[in-house]
Amino acid sequence: MVTPTENTSAAGLPLAKRSKDEARESPDSTKTIAFVLRSGGEYAPRHVTRLLNQVTEHLPGAKFRCFSDVDVPGVEVIPLQHGWPGWWAKMELFRPELPDNWLYFDLDTSIVGSLADMAAVDGPVIMRDVVDPPDLQSAIMAIPQSIKAAVWEAFTAAPADHMRRFAEGGDQSFIESCRWVDWRLWQDICPGQLCSYRMDVQRLGRVPDGVRAVVFHAKPRPWEVGW
Repeated sequence: MVTPTENTSAAGLPLAKRSKDEARESPDSTKTIAFVLRSGGEYAPRHVTRLLNQVTEHLPGAKFRCFSDVDVPGVEVIPLQHGWPGWWAKMELFRPELPDNWLYFDLDTSIVGSLADMAAVDGPVIMRDVVDPPDLQSAIMAIPQSIKAAVWEAFTAAPADHMRRFAEGGDQSFIESCRWVDWRLWQDICPGQLCSYRMDVQRLGRVPDGVRAVVFHAKPRPWEVGW
């Protein structure tokens, strides 16, 4: 376990060195912070609340929505319309009738510094997979309204077929197959602001300087190590 130092947030999380000052920023952003919670698995409303509180600390004034099939206290819920299991529920982020430009975070992300830069990006942005580059990773995405319809129409044309074809890689493998989307990479446009808990924080014993968001992929989950 990484032991927090005196350089911690109000939530007890390790902060990037600059983030105490940067957390005071209130960027002029048109993005809405989005989460997805499908019930029946290991995630629960309390995990939405945990991440919402972290984002609120580091992106003052942010708007939030949560796609879910259960009530989530303190956040507006957009009901999931389809029974797509697990990570496939994230495909509802591309519903074109919803006008928001999303800044999406997986629920096992931890926010440790200002999100001003991420909230200010233009166009579609996704992660380079931290384990298997150059594959894509959908843990953090900027999804503008302009790309939703094409991705949505492609997936909903044959969702069962896509879920079988991309059973191993899941939603992010399907998203990567949508070659017409000109995804940019967070690691390129916000260099040094994302890292992996397992591959970076555990190796160094601390959060690297300048990091704003820590991605927990597989085990452990943030709440299992005091985050």
